[in-house]
Amino acid sequence: MRPSTWTLRRRLVLGILGLLAAASVIVGLVSVLALRGFLMDRLDAQLASATGRTQLATNGQMGDAPAPDVPGGGFATLRFGVQGPYTVTGVVVGEAARAGVVTESGDIQFLDEERSNALLAVPSTGEPVTVDLGGELGEYRAAGDELPGGVVVVTALPLSDVDDTVSQLVWVVIAVALAVLAAAALAGRAVVRLALRPLERVAATASAVADLPLARGEVDLAHRVGAADADPATEVGRVGAAFNRMLDHVASALAARQESENKVRRFVADASHELRTPLASIRGYAELTRRAGHDLPDDVVHSLGRVESEAVRMTSLVEDLLLLARLDEGRDLERREVDLSRLLIDAVSDATVAGPDHVWSLDLPEEPVAVTGDDGRLRQVVANLLANARTHTPAGTEVTVGLAVESDAAVITVADDGPGIAEDLAPRLFERFARGDSSRSRTAGSTGLGLAIVRAVVEGHGGTVVVESVPGSTVFTVRLPRE
Repeated sequence: MRPSTWTLRRRLVLGILGLLAAASVIVGLVSVLALRGFLMDRLDAQLASATGRTQLATNGQMGDAPAPDVPGGGFATLRFGVQGPYTVTGVVVGEAARAGVVTESGDIQFLDEERSNALLAVPSTGEPVTVDLGGELGEYRAAGDELPGGVVVVTALPLSDVDDTVSQLVWVVIAVALAVLAAAALAGRAVVRLALRPLERVAATASAVADLPLARGEVDLAHRVGAADADPATEVGRVGAAFNRMLDHVASALAARQESENKVRRFVADASHELRTPLASIRGYAELTRRAGHDLPDDVVHSLGRVESEAVRMTSLVEDLLLLARLDEGRDLERREVDLSRLLIDAVSDATVAGPDHVWSLDLPEEPVAVTGDDGRLRQVVANLLANARTHTPAGTEVTVGLAVESDAAVITVADDGPGIAEDLAPRLFERFARGDSSRSRTAGSTGLGLAIVRAVVEGHGGTVVVESVPGSTVFTVRLPRE
């Protein structure tokens, strides 16, 4: 998972742990270096004392310096006897060296030539240096002093105690740091979760608002961030207060929009209702005059026919507008059992007569499928979909009407193999006055209310309608709840 996708809680906890880990590393490193420096200083002090004892013992007992290859003798015994266990002392003469180490029992164990020669690198200035004697002896802290006659006496103390103590401290620091980080992870997660609760409540309010159907219809935008989470004294409070102000503005805008929509709907409903009577009168008088048997000129008869047909067309448009206005108000839908199988058979039969130049087919299940709804409006839904397929596809197009049952819903499909729907039209296909053809002629164009009525009726039944279209295949799918 990329860090950019981490939650704020995870980032804060990991940030805290990162800072603690860095602090632990710095503190541990400083502690280890300080302790090692202290132990090295103390070891150098002990080495200075051991070197002094070697010099006193040597000056008090030695006349002439022995040859470096002398394995024992009084000088060697005296020189080693004054030192503690694991102390290495040696004699360097020219390019040769001879050394031994004091064992735990106080005996002297002489070193081989290779380890003795390691003392050749020790300067005779008295300054401590670190040498590696190899094997079980390991590293030593050594200092050399030059005696009369050009003989250098070297004294060395083991670094094993220093290394063991530093190593133990390192492991203690690591263990403590891991324990602290584990405890900090648990405590930090709890603290961060507690600190982010106000932000979570603000996010919950935002999610609740986002789930509201704000696109259309009357919206009750009652959600607000609580007063405790809208305190401007805190960062989250400022966010909550700003969110509340935004919701107030949105609520005002939605209320104004809804009021405007209600006015338009009332106007459309009232206008449609009032236009029905004069349109019926116009149509009636035109038909009466045309059929009265008067000897009228041909152009007058033609004009009366056009007046009558336009009155019929206008009446249909007014009826559609009035139906949409009533559906917007949640009215004009009955509730009774509707046999969809019979409904589709009748609709396809009508479409075959209305569009004989198309190929119509029907795919029904063996058992009848019924839903609860308004028989007349559901017939209008199917009729509009079939009319849409007939109007906007060329002759010879095959239109298939299907019916199926999926879970607790009845699914009606109207599919054709026509040229498809323009890509820019598909998102607004079910909007009012949306037309696939910009023409307003009665033969090519349409009012654009047919599919809007389809969606309004289907949603009034608690269902959904969608369309999927590519060149050569267009499918309208209507899902209606069976209960």
